[in-house]
Amino acid sequence: MNMRGAEILLHCLKEEGVDTVFGYPGGQILPVYDALYSSDIRHILARHEQGAVHAAEGYARASGKVGVCISTSGPGATNLVTGIANAYMDSIPLVCLTGQVGTSMIGRDAFQEADICGITLPITKHNYLVEKLEDVPRVVKEAFYIARTNRPGPVVVDLPRDIMEKVIDYEPGDIEINLRGYRVMKGYNAGQVISAVEMIKGAERPVIYCGGGVINANAAAELTELAEKRKIPVTNTLMGIGSFPADNYLYLGMLGMHGTRYANYAIGESDLLIAVGVRFDDRVTGHLDHFAPHAKVIHIDIDAAEIGKNVVVDIPIVGDVKEVLAAINQRLDAVEGYSEWHKTIDRWKEEFPMRYGPSAEGRIMPQHVVEMIYELTGGEAIITTEVGQNQMWAAQYYRGKHPRSFISSGGLGTMGYGFPAAIGAKIACPDKVVIDIAGDGSIQMNIQELGTAAQYRLPVIICILNNQFLGMVRQWQGLFYGGRYSFTDIEHQPDFVKLAEAYGGVGIRVKDAGEVEAALKQAMEVKDRPVIIDFWVEREANVYPMVPPGAALSNMLGGD
Repeated sequence: MNMRGAEILLHCLKEEGVDTVFGYPGGQILPVYDALYSSDIRHILARHEQGAVHAAEGYARASGKVGVCISTSGPGATNLVTGIANAYMDSIPLVCLTGQVGTSMIGRDAFQEADICGITLPITKHNYLVEKLEDVPRVVKEAFYIARTNRPGPVVVDLPRDIMEKVIDYEPGDIEINLRGYRVMKGYNAGQVISAVEMIKGAERPVIYCGGGVINANAAAELTELAEKRKIPVTNTLMGIGSFPADNYLYLGMLGMHGTRYANYAIGESDLLIAVGVRFDDRVTGHLDHFAPHAKVIHIDIDAAEIGKNVVVDIPIVGDVKEVLAAINQRLDAVEGYSEWHKTIDRWKEEFPMRYGPSAEGRIMPQHVVEMIYELTGGEAIITTEVGQNQMWAAQYYRGKHPRSFISSGGLGTMGYGFPAAIGAKIACPDKVVIDIAGDGSIQMNIQELGTAAQYRLPVIICILNNQFLGMVRQWQGLFYGGRYSFTDIEHQPDFVKLAEAYGGVGIRVKDAGEVEAALKQAMEVKDRPVIIDFWVEREANVYPMVPPGAALSNMLGGD
């Protein structure tokens, strides 16, 4: 049957199970938008392309599906770049469809032309410039295959306008994927698994260190089985929050720069570190020479490039995390009783609990807001965060129980991420309470997405921990730059309550700690529009504990 390129594209998207896309129209992508007009694929109109790509990321992380976003050429495509880089760092499966000038104009500096394939080459798993309409079905099939397999990540498909407008006789058919140099990881080294089992059996002070790879592999149940079978304490990265239930007695909290003291102490004293779906990034390890100095290391990951990259590994196991953990569990017997290792950790937990003091200014303590969010939701909400102090307080005080329920920008640290990600998460999981824990600086970077949330009647709750500072940068200036607050005071800011109302949402301001609970309950009763709660918090509250950059994990400031 005769079909336009844009219609073939949408047919291929449906073949991949796509039911929702996030985007913003423009000149060179108009043929696709014309086809969308009569399509049953749901299109969510963002107010900025960066909002669209972050929403697609939130959708992907909450649902486990591939997120899809669409932009036009030139500035539309380049506005996606931050989100693409974020997805690449955090292993989020995305397919980004970008408009492009007609094939005869490519390379001639045409209006709104940009070499988006060249620009995104270092931050994508792969990208395509479609040169023939006949290639569209194969390219779409390959793009989704690459995005979702092995270590997930973003793929860009650049679509010249003339190819999207061209008509051909199209007959759908099976497409065999044969990508030279790209093979989906299957199996694992059974000998290494047996060696890992023996090492686990012989350990006296083991610790499991888990990350986002556990969630991507849907391996939380296998991880929990290993921990409980062998009574092994578990610590996680920021990306790994929810991979192990925070209400489990073996849970140590997050490790690293703003990890708990007892998690960092446990790493320092362990004799075996079982690293699962992690990459040993600098915010976790601190000074590499002093990271887990007494421990043998078992590293399990789908990406062979991560094993041995930062830390010397004794037993490397490349493979699907879920399959490898299941194989290890099959070979291990359960242990009973309570060892000296557990007693030591219990003592650290008692001596160094997560705590904070009262406000010096009589304001709300930000940690109290996060604790109250946890109490009222019972750990069953989807939490997204912006980046900065708000992000770390959320990670420290919201005790997530489930995978795909804590969504934050990890490797890239992208301000403005949390709110559009919350929109994507709410689209993916409409029955879940979705709360963005935000700072007053970060929220302003994509606050225009209030228009998106209001248009689609999404009851996303934005809790702004408003300290009138760029808080984390201010904290570093206070600790390491002699208190010289160079351009981090943002006391001049909009009235967030009026701004929420201007967009058609609900605005609430809270200045008293006694009103926090009531405000959150009021927000949760709203079912048809976004809500901003503007919490006026202690201006110079710091995130503690904190490991100074480049220091050993044992060298923590605060929290003692």
